[in-house]
Amino acid sequence: MADDRDGREFLRLTDVHAFYGESHILHGVDMQVNRGEVVTLLGRNGAGRTTTLKSILGLVGKRTGSIMINGRESVALPPHRITRLGIGYCPEERGIFASLTCEENLLLPPPVASGGMSVDEIYAMFPNLKERRASPGMRLSGGEQQMLAVARILRTGAKLLLLDEISEGLAPVIVQALAHTIRRLREKGLTIVMVEQNFRFAAPLADRFYVMERGRIVEGFAAAELPSKTELLHEYLGV
Repeated sequence: MADDRDGREFLRLTDVHAFYGESHILHGVDMQVNRGEVVTLLGRNGAGRTTTLKSILGLVGKRTGSIMINGRESVALPPHRITRLGIGYCPEERGIFASLTCEENLLLPPPVASGGMSVDEIYAMFPNLKERRASPGMRLSGGEQQMLAVARILRTGAKLLLLDEISEGLAPVIVQALAHTIRRLREKGLTIVMVEQNFRFAAPLADRFYVMERGRIVEGFAAAELPSKTELLHEYLGV
């Protein structure tokens, strides 16, 4: 896959509001992600970061505003149509099927676009999964399950990856391996939006950051501006 990180917009949210029943969670979110970028959503628990990812996918009770994906308005589309626009989602709970083998889990999702990675390419990127290809999902370690959750969406041909807290609860060596994987995916030209609580993991990987507070984007800045944002990050994140 060619690297097409050229500033062309892939995703834009404009005045997005999201609801679960009567609960109003997002209050006018505006954000933009260009092709080939890694963008990280920062914020405390409950700030609305996961709901933002779910809103992109249509997995909330109601959403209003505009969500443009690769030039197409998607706010009125059902989730199965949205994924066909080339989106892969790695939820925080991973969603590994316990009774299926590692390889069966890997092969489960259908393609959403052309150009997905082959199983051999995925095993080259995740050698642990190749070793455990015949093991049931319930026998995989937490780190192996997380690698599988990320690997599974690479087969689908998705060009935009939504990754929710993929480093949570994992050993440092696994976190380092996931960071290496994200760098390689970025080199392949994939576009990535990450929700991360682990600032040390997210900081070296992202091209740009958005800070969320109470269902709103309160700050956005490029990686080069990170050193000047220490006070802001301490205020909003406690880091």
